[in-house]
Amino acid sequence: MDRNKFYRIREELHRHPELSGQEKHTIQYIRQVLQEFQPSRIHPLEKGHGLVAEYSFPGEGPTLLFRADIDAVAIAEKSPLPYCSENPGVAHKCGHDGHTTMLLMLAGLLHEHPLERGRILLLFQPAEENGQGAQLVLQDPWFRQQKIDRAFALHNLPGYPFSTIICRTGSFTCSVISCTITFTGKTAHAAEPEKAVSPTAPLLHILHLSESWNRGTLKNPDYFRTTLIELHIGEEAYGVAAGSGLIRLTLRAASEKILQKHRQQLEQFVQQTIDSHPALLCSIEWTEPFAANENDPESVTWIQEAAQSNGLAYKETDHPFAWGEDFGLFTQHIPGAMFGLGAGISTPALHTPDYDFPNNILPNGARMFYELALITQLSE
Repeated sequence: MDRNKFYRIREELHRHPELSGQEKHTIQYIRQVLQEFQPSRIHPLEKGHGLVAEYSFPGEGPTLLFRADIDAVAIAEKSPLPYCSENPGVAHKCGHDGHTTMLLMLAGLLHEHPLERGRILLLFQPAEENGQGAQLVLQDPWFRQQKIDRAFALHNLPGYPFSTIICRTGSFTCSVISCTITFTGKTAHAAEPEKAVSPTAPLLHILHLSESWNRGTLKNPDYFRTTLIELHIGEEAYGVAAGSGLIRLTLRAASEKILQKHRQQLEQFVQQTIDSHPALLCSIEWTEPFAANENDPESVTWIQEAAQSNGLAYKETDHPFAWGEDFGLFTQHIPGAMFGLGAGISTPALHTPDYDFPNNILPNGARMFYELALITQLSE
């Protein structure tokens, strides 16, 4: 396969990044590229800008899903790249342009070297960054009818040597969710704050309460972390005692069970606040949920075998990664695993203005997927 062709594809995707739910140009371009590799069928998602490219082979066999996320993030690109983002304030700073290109390379491999049996589904998934895309796919009428035996995905990982494979059994990424808690009371003159219905005490209590739940490091199975995103009370009006406020938090845990425990505790406190402060209106909104990626032991074994077959170094990490990834929703329903692909020791971190997906790891990512297809075909 012509690597340079795929490098150009990745750079074209990089030029035209689109945020979650807005991937219209991206999915049109993906569909255009796929035509060369002649999938058996293409299934557009009923909602959102995504599709599944299906490759069916002669013999009866397992159905495997390989997934790539296609959306970008709201970060202005600062690197002087010849293929710099042409969408101001939006850029591929999580490497989804690379993930997408690897899946297109896999399509090319399946076209040039067809399997003997089974089906391969290549999912080009929208809206990963806001945690909504996997749910869209799982609710899709066509997708719900499919019996999928295994699901695989990868994420590029700066800070690890190029093309090193990083994986583990169990939680590969944390369970994460964010929330906004809003209080609305009543303002008063700053000289008479006792006449206000103030949100200050409950907001600060929430902050201290949530931080008191923090436990351990990522190596601990009971790891939990709350991050304060925003705390806002009152307005910039020095003659007015605050009468409203909000707090935004992100909760993350090593497992879904621990996350849900603290979510319920937070909801209980909000309800107690409503009960004890009837003059203070309060609401809680949950957003951007990411289920923990629970890697199936057998799938992890096959990832190790695929790395060995491709001559790639394999590293078993002793802890889950703290960030969220909505592929975890698939691993709740389908046996499978996510693994990391080293993007270089000195490559800038994900979600930073200087990050750019390294082209040189594209072939190894695609070969890992293809080898997993071969191994699973023989094992299932």
